[in-house]
Amino acid sequence: MEADEHHKETHMQEWDRLSKGTFWDYLGSQVETVDERHVVVTLEVKPHHHNLIGIVHGGVHATLLDSAMGLLAMVNRPGCKVVTTNLNMNYVAKSSTGRMIVSAELIHSSRTMITAHAFARMDNGDLCAFGTGTFRVS
Repeated sequence: MEADEHHKETHMQEWDRLSKGTFWDYLGSQVETVDERHVVVTLEVKPHHHNLIGIVHGGVHATLLDSAMGLLAMVNRPGCKVVTTNLNMNYVAKSSTGRMIVSAELIHSSRTMITAHAFARMDNGDLCAFGTGTFRVS
């Protein structure tokens, strides 16, 4: 295994360990791909992800997008604390079953701030939500 691949695998194992018993763990999402420019997380939609009208709750979308972008920021600043300072969400279509795929990409990075965008799509390609996030690095 190359050094970069080993480093990524170590990060993913550490995130998996740290997520036990957290909201991320409760949601049941998985980190699929991680590098300095791109993060992909997935979620098998279950009934506990639904709101009262039977579609995926907007907070689930927001959590997945925020988390994917936050992981991207963490990868770009290993060893630093990264917190969300702004999250802008756009909801475009309902979803209720299937596999959701969230893809986050880096937009801008400065000494103290990182900005990213992310898209939540169902496994058939339908766009459900998208957003941007800004993260403070310390």
